[in-house]
Amino acid sequence: MPEAIPSRDAPFKRGETALLLVDMQRIWLDRAFEDHGAGGGPQAEFYETTAAVTVPNCVRLLAAARANGVEVLHTIIRSLTEDGRDRSLDHKMTPIHLARSDERALLVTGLMPAGDEIVLPKTSSGVFNSTNIDYLLRNLGVRQLVVCGIMTDQCVDMAVSDAADRGFMVTVPEDACFAATRNRHEHALDAFGGYCSRTRTDVVAERFTLLGKSA
Repeated sequence: MPEAIPSRDAPFKRGETALLLVDMQRIWLDRAFEDHGAGGGPQAEFYETTAAVTVPNCVRLLAAARANGVEVLHTIIRSLTEDGRDRSLDHKMTPIHLARSDERALLVTGLMPAGDEIVLPKTSSGVFNSTNIDYLLRNLGVRQLVVCGIMTDQCVDMAVSDAADRGFMVTVPEDACFAATRNRHEHALDAFGGYCSRTRTDVVAERFTLLGKSA
């Protein structure tokens, strides 16, 4: 008999749930580096919203995941080489390059990886395109993936749709993501909403806590 098809907002299962934080790096989130050169830089709205809302909500999700046995993975945009020769053609044309030794590629305060949390460097928008994340998630037994980070309409979008296409059940806490502008953020959520369960940080954190209680 075929397996019953679950709903997108099905309860998280212990040992099958992971949190993926996308590109929460100093170079994108610290205004000191706003001249990073990767296309048209974000405006004040981006820095204000990410500092006041997005980053704190990602910190809350990370803390809840760690406290309740949820697997945590981080993606960062970073080349595997110092000169960036391994980058995708798109990153070379843009240009986007963060060398292995570039400290701007590190995650912001409060979101640095702990213990043996997995950090995946990538040189494309889609983490499923330029890393072995699919292989890793399956080895870890993950079926339900919570995705948050930046930019909603670029790297988050691709992580969500690619994960869904590969058979993962995706949840997006929309207040733990943001794009260069609120308009782009909201349009992206509307566009990829069919691939995931859209919710809020409070809801996901509570669902993580329930996992911990079920241990």
